[in-house]
Amino acid sequence: MVRLSSPQELGKYRDEILGKRNPDQPLITVCGGTGCHASGCHAVVDAFKKVLQEKASGNGIGLRVTGCHGFCERGPLVVIHPKKVFYQKVKPEDVPTIFQETVLNGKILEDLLYEHPVTGEKIVSEEEVPFYQKQKRIVFGNNGSIDPTQIEDYLAVGGYQALSKALFSMKPEEIIREVKKANLRGRGGGGFPAGLKWEQCRNAPGEIKYLICNADEGDPGAYMDRSLLEGNPHSVLEGMIIGAFAIGSHEGYIFVRHEYPLALENIGIGIQQALELGLLGKDILGSGFNFDIKISRGGGAFVAGESTALMATIEGNVGEPRAKHIHTVVSGLYDRPTNLNNVETWANVPVIINEGADWYGRIGTEGSKGTKIFSLVGKVNNTGLVEVPMGITLREIVYDIGGGIPDGKRFKAVQTGGPSGGCIPESMMDLPVDFDRLTEVGSMMGSGGMIVMDEATCMVDVAKYFMNFLKDESCGKCTSCREGTKRMHEILTEISEGRGKPEHIDLLEELGWVTMEASLCALGGTAPNPALSTIKYFRQEYEEHILNRRCPAKVCRALLHYRILSEACTACGRCAKVCPEKAITGVQKTKKEKGKPFEIDQAKCIQCGMCLESCKFDAVEVQ
Repeated sequence: MVRLSSPQELGKYRDEILGKRNPDQPLITVCGGTGCHASGCHAVVDAFKKVLQEKASGNGIGLRVTGCHGFCERGPLVVIHPKKVFYQKVKPEDVPTIFQETVLNGKILEDLLYEHPVTGEKIVSEEEVPFYQKQKRIVFGNNGSIDPTQIEDYLAVGGYQALSKALFSMKPEEIIREVKKANLRGRGGGGFPAGLKWEQCRNAPGEIKYLICNADEGDPGAYMDRSLLEGNPHSVLEGMIIGAFAIGSHEGYIFVRHEYPLALENIGIGIQQALELGLLGKDILGSGFNFDIKISRGGGAFVAGESTALMATIEGNVGEPRAKHIHTVVSGLYDRPTNLNNVETWANVPVIINEGADWYGRIGTEGSKGTKIFSLVGKVNNTGLVEVPMGITLREIVYDIGGGIPDGKRFKAVQTGGPSGGCIPESMMDLPVDFDRLTEVGSMMGSGGMIVMDEATCMVDVAKYFMNFLKDESCGKCTSCREGTKRMHEILTEISEGRGKPEHIDLLEELGWVTMEASLCALGGTAPNPALSTIKYFRQEYEEHILNRRCPAKVCRALLHYRILSEACTACGRCAKVCPEKAITGVQKTKKEKGKPFEIDQAKCIQCGMCLESCKFDAVEVQ
C-alpha cells in the first residue's frame, strides 16, 4: 500500500482498484459471518480454494469471503456473481458441482435454491428471496459483497469518500448540522440525537476530547454490532473519524466485547490498513487532522455497556455506573469531554455525509429517521439480521421478512429491546417500529434484539428468565436494582413453581416501579420491563398460574400434570421403564397376557416428562 496524502490520490487509488476488476467476471462469495462459521463455512471456503486451484488457476474467477449476509438461518451461504445466484445450506461436497455447473456453465442447481415456504417456488436471485425484499440495507448491505480484511474492497464501493468530503468540503460545524438535520438517533438503545451530543461535546470546555465506539453488545440473542464490526469494519472507522473531526477529538477507543474474537481481529486489521494508507493517524489525507484509535476489550459484564461504566472500564477501574449530574460530553473518560456512540450509529455517519440529510430524512418516521438493524430470532422461520426502515410494522418483520411462525403455530408475542425490553402481544402486530412507539407500549428499541414467541411460550417463564439474567448482571451499586431485581425474580419463581399468591402481581408492579425510579443507570431503570409488560398484556396467564396452579403453555414443570390415557395405552411398559421415580404401575403386555393399562401415581410424579417422551402411541397426556 502507498500512503495517500490528498483526496485526489484517494480517488486515483480507487480508480486503480476498480480498473483491475471486471464486474462481468465470475465471482464466488461465501458468507464468513459468525453464524455461517458455526454452520461450517470454513470447509466450504477450503473446498472452493481447492477446486479453483485445480481447475481454474489463472482464469480470473474470484473467491471472496465476506461478512455476514444476514440470513443466518440458511448458512452457509454462497452467492455466484454477476447474476447473484443464491445458494443456501451449502456443504463442501456441493462445491465441485457448483463450480462446474453454475460458475463455468451458468446452470442453476435447484436443490440448493431457497424455496418459498408458501408457494414452493424456487428462487434464484438473492434479491428476490422474501427475507431480503422488504429490507432497506443502507448500512448492512455491503457486508455481503466485501472482504472485511481487504480495505481495497471497501474503497471499491465508495469507502472513505464521505471522509474526504467531510475533511475538505465541510467545516466541523457543518458536519454537526448535517447529522442534526438527519435526526440520527443513537442506535445503542437510548435513542438520543447523535448530532446534539456531538455539538455538546464540541462546545464543552477543554482542549482534549475523547471519542468512543461502544461495541459491548450484551443482549442475549443480539449480534448486530458484532456482524458490522466483523463484516464491514471500515464503515465504523470512517464514521468515527468524521465524528472526531466534527467534535475536535484526536484520540478514540473502540470498546469491544471480549467474546467477539472475529470482530476484534477484523477491526484490528482495519485500523492497521487505514493507518498504512493515511486514512487514520497523523495528517489524514494531507488535511492536517490527526486521529488515532485504540481497541479496549470488555470483560463480558452486561452493565459495562452503560456509558459511564464503559469509561470506568477503559480507565482500568471497576465497571460501575456513576451519577450523570455532569454529562459525559462534559466530563467523561479521564474527566474529559467524551462522545460515545455505538457501532451502528457510527456506521450511519458516512451514509448521511455521502447522501445528505434530506435523502436520509426521507427514510423512516417523523421522529425516527433512517433504518434499524434487528436481530430477528426465536420462534420464527427465518432468523437472522434484518435492516428495515423505521416505521415498518412488527407484522411485516415477523411474517413478510421472518416467514411467520414454524409448524403452523400461533404468534404470541415479540420482545424488543433486549433483556430489559418489553413483550408486545399479538393485538399490536401492526404497531410501527420506531423509538417512540415502542416506548409508548412499554417496550423499547434497545440495541435491536427482537425475540419472537409462539403459543408454546409461557410469559411468566419469559419474565423469570430475563429477570434472572438482569439480577445476575446488576453491578449491585444501587440497593433498588440489586435487591429489586433479585426479589422480582424470587416472586416469579414462586409463581412458576406453584407457590404464587394473588397479591404477588401487585407486589411485582410495585417493586418494578421502585426499581425503575430509584436506580442510578438504565439497567435498573428498565430491568422491570419484562415483568411489567407481561403482566400488562398477559395478566390472565399470571392468574392461571396463581389461582388455578396451571401453566397454559405447559412450560412450568411444577404446574404440569401427566396422566396415561387408558384407552390409548397398549401396556407396552416403556414409560414405566424410563420413569426415574417408579411412579408408573401396570401389567406389561406379553405374548401370553393382554396386559393392563399403566397409571401414574401423582404423589410420586416429579413432572420430568420422560413418560411423554418415551410413549410412541400418544397415550400420555399433559395438562
